[in-house]
Amino acid sequence: MQPMKNPASSIALRVATAMHQMGIEGLPRNYELVYEAYSGSNPDLVREFIALGKVKTQDALDALGRKYLPHHHEDGLLARHNNKVRAEMSSFISLLNQEKLSLTDYGRLIGDATKGILTDTDLGNPELSRSIQALKAATDQRVAENSNVVKTVVEKTEQLADVQREADQVEQAKFVDPLTGMGSRRAFNKALAKVYANPALPTLCGLAVGEIDDFAKLADHLGPTVTERFIKQIAKVVKAVAGKDDLACRFDGSRFGLLFYTSDQDEISRIVNAVRVKLKATAVVNAGSNGSLAALTMSFGICLSEQAPNAFDLMSYSERALTASKSSGGDTVTLYGVTENSYVPKDWLIYKPHVV
Repeated sequence: MQPMKNPASSIALRVATAMHQMGIEGLPRNYELVYEAYSGSNPDLVREFIALGKVKTQDALDALGRKYLPHHHEDGLLARHNNKVRAEMSSFISLLNQEKLSLTDYGRLIGDATKGILTDTDLGNPELSRSIQALKAATDQRVAENSNVVKTVVEKTEQLADVQREADQVEQAKFVDPLTGMGSRRAFNKALAKVYANPALPTLCGLAVGEIDDFAKLADHLGPTVTERFIKQIAKVVKAVAGKDDLACRFDGSRFGLLFYTSDQDEISRIVNAVRVKLKATAVVNAGSNGSLAALTMSFGICLSEQAPNAFDLMSYSERALTASKSSGGDTVTLYGVTENSYVPKDWLIYKPHVV
């Protein structure tokens, strides 16, 4: 396989150059915003980014980021959580202090009543009667206050649990693709990092990056609304074939990633081709004539963890293999390492369905 230019690296270079030319500060949130705009995966974001004009202020960029990349702008949410927790804890401490004072008063009444009972005075003594009545009243009050304390503690605990649930939901949303419900690129990167948790002994796995052939033309033809439904169709196929044992995520547009927790080439080949076969059987309605479009084809690039020293290279090699598949005409699967590496497993390198 001839060395191919990595499309991800190409976009990254364009983003860095564009940020420098536009005078945009090199903040992580700015980089991801510009990257998303240049990748074109979200047409609405692209339009609004262009509408900002040549001079893009940080306030304008942040406003756009809060709309499309909310995970970078969580200060308001965190501040609200902190304020709520702080208020609940202050209220709880105040309740405990009141309880402490109440217990002190109750203890004093018990002490006074005990002194009266332990004296040798007649049980009919008015002072003894008053002590007993005061003790009974204080005990009744303590019972009522204890009930209120328990109720308040339960309420405070539930409110704090709500805060925790909301925080958990926000954290989880970072790793979910909002359109398809699949894992996002972030979720995929997180899983890749775990593969190389022990760099000297990475987890044996295979990574496949796939993309619908000629997706840009197809999206222009279908229009944004139908394209979204189309992407959801693809996602259902990919998720159904991948199953629960492997990780399937959507990166952007019609680009998906599959992380197979096996380095068995035959098994990876079986799953990848099952995705392609099912997609070819998926009917996509022609928006103009209401007829079906031609069969969908999807190209893949695959790399095994044995071939890459780290997560970055594993992804880069897979992207490079995908570029080779698309450059050869599409509807192709390429396994990285044909000519670049001495590692050439079996004879399963570049193939089309009719020759597999």
